[in-house]
Amino acid sequence: MIPLRDSTRSDHFPLITIILILINTLVFYYEISLGQDGMNRLSYVFGLVPSYYTNNHVPLIDYLPFITTTFLHGSWMHLIGNMWILWLFGDNVEDKMGKARFIAFYLICGLLASLTHYAFNLSSEVPVVGASGAVAGVMGAYFLMFRKAKVLTFIPPFFLFNFPAWIYLGFWALTQVYGGATGLLSVGGNQEVAFWAHIGGFLAGMLLFKLFLRPRQYREA
Repeated sequence: MIPLRDSTRSDHFPLITIILILINTLVFYYEISLGQDGMNRLSYVFGLVPSYYTNNHVPLIDYLPFITTTFLHGSWMHLIGNMWILWLFGDNVEDKMGKARFIAFYLICGLLASLTHYAFNLSSEVPVVGASGAVAGVMGAYFLMFRKAKVLTFIPPFFLFNFPAWIYLGFWALTQVYGGATGLLSVGGNQEVAFWAHIGGFLAGMLLFKLFLRPRQYREA
């Protein structure tokens, strides 16, 4: 299911949402300028490799990848998918939080998503990269704040549906739980999708969004 647009209008220009999209895009341009080998090396330095923290005593500065991983991507499709969802839902969440609160909320959700991924993948030597955990936090906030909104959704090959936001986002969240649970039950191998980062980010957004709202801004839409 591919979301095309939502029905919620913003009252303010989504400056932070746009800046985040630009930063992620510029970082990815830098990544691809390094070539494939350079991208791989960068993902091991600034991406999150859980086993590094499980098996070593590391200085505080080496915990930066729990945040920097949210600004790296593995491919154009990975980047575009995350940035499109951020654009679709981020403007409305930013609208209710304001610029400073929104960037703090976004980064905290990204951090908690990274911690969740780490907790469920302690021995993994595979670096995880992507903004999807932080973006999932935005989705979690939108899920509760704008549950009556409509999300125009394309279902290949040629179906269009106007789903209530709570159905679209709730279904997405359930697919992540299913994917995460399947990964826990499987023997050996590493999942290509960081489902638990998505789940952690989504739950963080649901639980924390009220703390970041402008005064008197919470009104279910």
